[in-house]
Amino acid sequence: MGLKREKVIAFCATVTFFIVGVVCYAAFPEKKPDQPIRIMFKSITGKVLFSHKEHVDEDGYGLDCTDCHHYYEEGDLSTISCTECHISESDEEEEVPKRSDALHSQCIGCHQEYGGGPDECSECHVL
Repeated sequence: MGLKREKVIAFCATVTFFIVGVVCYAAFPEKKPDQPIRIMFKSITGKVLFSHKEHVDEDGYGLDCTDCHHYYEEGDLSTISCTECHISESDEEEEVPKRSDALHSQCIGCHQEYGGGPDECSECHVL
């Protein structure tokens, strides 16, 4: 067998494996988890990477959904974005706290109540 023929066979095998890999990847997509693993909160003071999995897993803190998600519609818990009700910033005093105030009271309040987790700005706003 000549060197040129070996190169052609190697090239064809490489292309075949690449095509098979792409088809298999497209045919069997990764299953999306029922709950998010991590959530990125963006703010002007720095991004906060929140480990949702750590907070809800039994091996972690084991929190119920209702410990944080408090929006109910006809008796059902609905996990909508915080910004649906809590707007980012506002000069007006409203019954619904701003997003930053709501998150700070929720997170820091829970950390202080249960004696765990970060409670300083730079421990969460790290990115």
